[in-house]
Amino acid sequence: MRPGAARTARARDGSALAAPAAATPAHADRPRTAAALPHPGQQRLCAPDQFLAGLSLRNPYLESPARRLNPAARECAMQRVLSFEQSPPLSVPLRFFLSAPLFALLAALLLLWHGPDAFASRWLPATLALTHLLTLGFLSMTMVGALIQILQVVVGIDLPWPRGSAAFVHAMLALGTLLLATGFLSSGPTAFRLALICLLAGFLWLLAACAIGLWRVAQPTPTVTAIRLALAGLAVTVVLGAAAASVFAWPLQLPVIEITNAHAAWGLLAWVGLLTIGVAYQVVPMFQVTPTYPPRLGRWLSWTIVLALLAFSVSLGAFTGLRGWLQPASALVLGLAFLAFGVTTLRLLQKRKRPPDTTTRFWRTSMASLLAAALLGLAGQWPDLAQAQWLPLMAGVLFIVGFACSVVNGMLYKIVPFLAWYHLQNRLAGQGRKAPNVRQIITEEMAGRQFYAHLAALALMTAAPLWPHLLARPAALAFGVSAGWLAYNLAQAARIYRQMSLSPDNCASARHPES
Repeated sequence: MRPGAARTARARDGSALAAPAAATPAHADRPRTAAALPHPGQQRLCAPDQFLAGLSLRNPYLESPARRLNPAARECAMQRVLSFEQSPPLSVPLRFFLSAPLFALLAALLLLWHGPDAFASRWLPATLALTHLLTLGFLSMTMVGALIQILQVVVGIDLPWPRGSAAFVHAMLALGTLLLATGFLSSGPTAFRLALICLLAGFLWLLAACAIGLWRVAQPTPTVTAIRLALAGLAVTVVLGAAAASVFAWPLQLPVIEITNAHAAWGLLAWVGLLTIGVAYQVVPMFQVTPTYPPRLGRWLSWTIVLALLAFSVSLGAFTGLRGWLQPASALVLGLAFLAFGVTTLRLLQKRKRPPDTTTRFWRTSMASLLAAALLGLAGQWPDLAQAQWLPLMAGVLFIVGFACSVVNGMLYKIVPFLAWYHLQNRLAGQGRKAPNVRQIITEEMAGRQFYAHLAALALMTAAPLWPHLLARPAALAFGVSAGWLAYNLAQAARIYRQMSLSPDNCASARHPES
């Protein structure tokens, strides 16, 4: 048997995880520079090296002689140098990951209650509340947790007071989202004022904590650049959102429609879109075992999106003549940029040599939805379709539920089991006990069932703007089942970690969760 195959086999049956992890990795004191990197085809494995070797992170696509001296290949290898010894405590990201599905479940209940009215217009209170339960409660909640983890492991940035910062941001984000949804549904100014206080406090603290270290990185990779611009997009989104909410909180005279359109564009395309792109540069080649993204794409894509968003924002406040050509031009550039990312990712996934698993299916669903949303956005610039009520709703469903929620689901099924395994491995190393295999923490069967529920919900919600009276409530039921299933699967992973951490007697039951 080949050495790589032997390592993979041992990792799958758990034997590769039997040896305790070293307290300090051998490379811990090495500089994180290009000179310290190994051969581009060899991954420098950090603390959990047995598990990473079992996942075959020694990517075969970088091993050909033609790429050994290729600077682009070395740049791609730099993007995947991980420092798991800098990983924050598990409670820091896990609080965000466990809370997020509950907001998706609330969104499903709200859609079930209001039914077809939620698909009548994007400006209705129920639609706005539903949208923010998904974008703030589910997507931003998950993305903030992932961001805190990624900044410390991938970029090497130590966030100040990680436990306290995470607890504060989580509390403000959760409470602010609930208050904002309440404000939309009740039209009460008090709820909007309290929501503004909570959300501004949480996001400003997050931005300050991340920006201090992130902008000091001397040699930013495409991942770092995308995260920087995503956080800048988040700052713009927060400012515009606060201005729009202020109209409901106080009797202010502001162009709320233009502000809301800019707020939605920056929130979805910059904050959600760019952060997903930056994370994809890291996790798609690593966990899906694909070729790396083309370096040229990493250099221009993020900046192109930001510049096009700036042009789009200017067009919203411009006079009619300038708006007439600047807005369609910026929309065209944005659509083509996201089409390029989606097509490239699908091509990389097509080249993976392993059979597709559930996370691969989530990624493919996400990219297919992104392509459809981008095409609908481009079609919306056509005069005959610009006034169609269903088009922005369908494009929003495809982007939020199809693209963003799908990719978040896929990443959660990789991140949460791995983090639980890694922290258990370190905790149990001195006790002569073995952590359960990663694939036992959340099994393929558990994740697969939730994927098909999510796929059914996506299909129903995409078609609901066309036939709201027929499909709105079935879509709500399917989405609620998917969200509940995700919450259950993540809770199972947390239960295994808790039982293994506290009591040796519970090891046997924790290794065999219900499937």
